Amino acid sequence: MTLPYDFKKCEETGRIDNFAIAGKLKEGSYQGLRFNDSDVFKVMEGAAYSLSLQADPELENYLDDLIETVAAAQEDDGYLFTTRTIDPNNLAVDTGETRWAYLEKSHELYNVGHMYEAAVAYFQATGKRNFLAIAINNANLIDSVFGPDKMRDVPGHQEIEIGLAKLYRVTGEKKYLELAKFFLNERGNDQERSTYGDYCQDHKPVIDQDEANGHAVRAVYMYSAMADVAALTADNDYIQAVDRIWDNVISKKIYLTGGIGSRHEGEAFGDNFELPNDTAYNETCAAIGNAMWNHRLFLLHGEAKYIDILERIIYNGFLSGISLSGDHFFYPNPLEWDGKFAFNIKTTSRQPWFHCSCCPTNVVRFLPSLPGYLYAHENNAIFINLYIANSATIQLADQTVSLNQETNYPWDGKVTLSLETDAKSEFEIRLRIPGWTQNRPVPSDLYKYSDENEEAVSLNINGSPVPLELDNGYACLKRVWGKGDTIELNLPMPIRRVLCSENVESNRGKVALERGPIVYCAEGVDNGGKALDLILPDSAMLKYEPRSAIMNGLPVIRGIDEGREITLIPYHAWAHRGEGEMAVWLKRG
Repeated sequence: MTLPYDFKKCEETGRIDNFAIAGKLKEGSYQGLRFNDSDVFKVMEGAAYSLSLQADPELENYLDDLIETVAAAQEDDGYLFTTRTIDPNNLAVDTGETRWAYLEKSHELYNVGHMYEAAVAYFQATGKRNFLAIAINNANLIDSVFGPDKMRDVPGHQEIEIGLAKLYRVTGEKKYLELAKFFLNERGNDQERSTYGDYCQDHKPVIDQDEANGHAVRAVYMYSAMADVAALTADNDYIQAVDRIWDNVISKKIYLTGGIGSRHEGEAFGDNFELPNDTAYNETCAAIGNAMWNHRLFLLHGEAKYIDILERIIYNGFLSGISLSGDHFFYPNPLEWDGKFAFNIKTTSRQPWFHCSCCPTNVVRFLPSLPGYLYAHENNAIFINLYIANSATIQLADQTVSLNQETNYPWDGKVTLSLETDAKSEFEIRLRIPGWTQNRPVPSDLYKYSDENEEAVSLNINGSPVPLELDNGYACLKRVWGKGDTIELNLPMPIRRVLCSENVESNRGKVALERGPIVYCAEGVDNGGKALDLILPDSAMLKYEPRSAIMNGLPVIRGIDEGREITLIPYHAWAHRGEGEMAVWLKRG
C-alpha cells in the first residue's frame, strides 16, 4: 500500500519529472525543494527491499525504467543533482553559485548518499548493475574532488557516509570507505575551513564528541556511519566515541517510545534530561535513524541492549509516524497533546504528504527492510533478535539452517521456533531475552518499573525445560541440532507501571504503562474527552483486554479504581478517531 502510494506522490509532485527534465527527456523547470531527489531514491530503496522479499516483475520493470531516467539526469562526469543540472543559476533553492559551494545547506552530497543506498539495495535484490553503475560513477567523481589533499569540506546533512560504506561492502573498493572516513574526520576541523556548528555536529572532531546534540536526524545518520567505520576498520577511537554518545542518549535524551529530538526549533536534541511531552519533536526520520544506529551497534558489539532499543522504536516511536492505513503520516511524534496545538508541520492530524516529505519516504524504505533486522549470524552462532512470525534460511560456515518462527508477538509472549538442518550438527542459537522481561525498560536508569516482575521467562527444547543462561542479553543454546527440533520461549507480559528519573521535570509525579514492548497512551475519546488531567492511582487494578470494541479489536488496558475506569490504547494507534487530548504520562495517584 505505502510503496505505490509514495511512488504516485513522487510522480504527482514533480519529484520524478525533475530527473526527466534534467536528462532532457521532457521540458520544464525544477519543482520543489533542493533535496527532493533524495525522496525518490528512498522510495526506490524501499522498492528494492520489497523485491528482495518477493518477486514482482511489474515493480522491477517500473524501477528499471526509472533507473534509465536517473541515468539520463546524470551529467557526463558523474555529477547528479537535478536542480543544478536543470538550472545552474537558480539560487532560489539554496544550491550555491557553483558545485560544492554551499555544502552546509545544499544537500548535494546528502541526496547521492541515498542514491548509493538504493543502488546497493537494488543490486543485492536483483543482481543488476544498472543502478549501481550510476552510483559508482558519482562516487568516483566525489572521490576525485574531496580528500585530505583535495577539497576539504563536509556535507551539512550527513548521509553520504552511510552510502559510501555500503558501496565499499559490495564493490570492495577501499577508496569509498576512506572517503566516508574523510568526511567524518573532517568534521570539527576549523583549521582548514569554517565549520557549521553543533547543529550539523561540526563543532568538534567526531572522536572527541560525547553528547548528542544538534539536528537529531543528521546526528544519528552520522553516528550510524561512525558505527560502520568502526566495524569495518576496528578504529578504537571511533568505537569509544560512538559508545559514549550512545550512553548519553540512552541515559539522558531518549523518550520512552524510543523517539529522539526534543525541540521543534532545529528539529534537535535538547539538553540532558530535556524531555518535554507536549512539545516533543521526535521526528519520524529520527526514530528510523535511531533504529539504524542501534542495529549497527548490535553488529559491532553483539549485545542485546541495542536490539531492545530498536524494538522499542519499531513498535512505538516509529510506528506512530504512519497511519494504520499506510497513507497518512506524522512528521513529529509528541507524547502528549491538548487537541489544539498544530504540531504536525502546522496541522493537527496525520497528513497524506508534506512539502518536505522526508518522513513518508523514509517510512517506505524502513518498513520493507525490517526482515533484515530479525536475525544475524557470526561464526557458528545464530542470533534471534526480533520475534515475528516468519520463515528464514541462514547459511552458517558449514551448515544451512532453516528456521520457522510462530508467534503472535508483540501481543503474546509465546514464541515457537522450528529448525530444519541438512544433517545433525553443533551450532549455537542465541535468543534475545528482552530487557523488559528483566525489569529494565531501557538499558539505563532513565526509566524504571515501579515494582519487580516475578514471572520468570521459560525456555523449552523439544518439550523439555532448559535453564536460562544469559550472555549479553541472549539465552545461549549450544548443542547438536537436528531436523525437527523445536524451541519454545515464553516471555511473560504483565502490565507494567513505568516511572521516570526525577531529573526529567515533565514526568515528575507521573506514571506510564507498558505491556511487553508496547507503550500505551490515553486518548480523550475513550475517557470522557479528557486525557491530560487523568489520574492513575497506584491502587488501580490494571486489566489487559486483547480484543476491545475500539478500532475493530485493538488491544487496550483498563485501569479501574473505585468504580472509575481509564482506558489506554497502544501509543502507535493514537489519532485515528478525530482530534482530542492524548497523554502517555498520567498523573500518579
